[in-house]
Amino acid sequence: MNKSLKRRVVDLTFLAPVLILFTLFVVVPFLQGIPISLTEWDGMSQVSTPVGLENYKAVFSDPHMGNAVKNTAIFTVLTVVFSNVFGLAAALAVRRTCRSSNVMRTVIFMPFCLSMLLQSYIWKYVYSDVFYDLLHLPNPLTSPTFVMVGISIICIWADTGYCMIVFLAALQGIPQDYYEAANIEGCSRWKQFTRITLPLLGPAVTSNVIIYLGWGMKVYDYPMAATGGGPGRASETVAVLIYKNLFGYFKAGYGQAVAVLFTAAIFLITAAAARVLRSREVEL
Repeated sequence: MNKSLKRRVVDLTFLAPVLILFTLFVVVPFLQGIPISLTEWDGMSQVSTPVGLENYKAVFSDPHMGNAVKNTAIFTVLTVVFSNVFGLAAALAVRRTCRSSNVMRTVIFMPFCLSMLLQSYIWKYVYSDVFYDLLHLPNPLTSPTFVMVGISIICIWADTGYCMIVFLAALQGIPQDYYEAANIEGCSRWKQFTRITLPLLGPAVTSNVIIYLGWGMKVYDYPMAATGGGPGRASETVAVLIYKNLFGYFKAGYGQAVAVLFTAAIFLITAAAARVLRSREVEL
């Protein structure tokens, strides 16, 4: 066995557990859902009526689909951008190894360790009892206009710590020789950041953006826990819409059709984003 083949076998051995779990819990349910999406079924009875592609056609005429897609897009854009911006800022602030930096890293990362349900309950209290009662600021969770911003803040608060850890690891991998050479040439801190730090953080940016792009598009926990999709349907995301059709309205066939299209959309968008971002990465 040559070295190249041996290395591939070793790589596949480490990947095998993840691939098996991914197949069992993602690929298999996705494939099983396709036949269901071609039927009219309430999700409980033993009988289902084949309807062909009618459920898929109904997706594009659903009056609530546009609102769900808009809410999902708002949440995704806000969380991807600000989680990474704040995470990078935090990483730059605590990159030096000292006791105070270690404490700050722990404090910033702690919210990420909480469940999404608990994060949402904490911020429901903050918005209602601190923002409204003490500071006399409007509660965004009760405003149809700002509810998605309020929910996004919960996610940004929690996920900044994760982005910080990824950026910290990337910052520690940048050779200090580059900065020493830049100092000799008289480069300002800003030029060092834009010409050295930021380009060499490309792989970390790609990792964080792709992860949060996928997480943002399939968001379910935050709106369900914080508002239940309300007020009205103001915070209903595509994932919440799928859940309501499957288990609330007993329209399993239609809900599954939305889920199939949505899963395919997530795959295509994240794959395209990954391709674009990886093409812009700078090799060390």
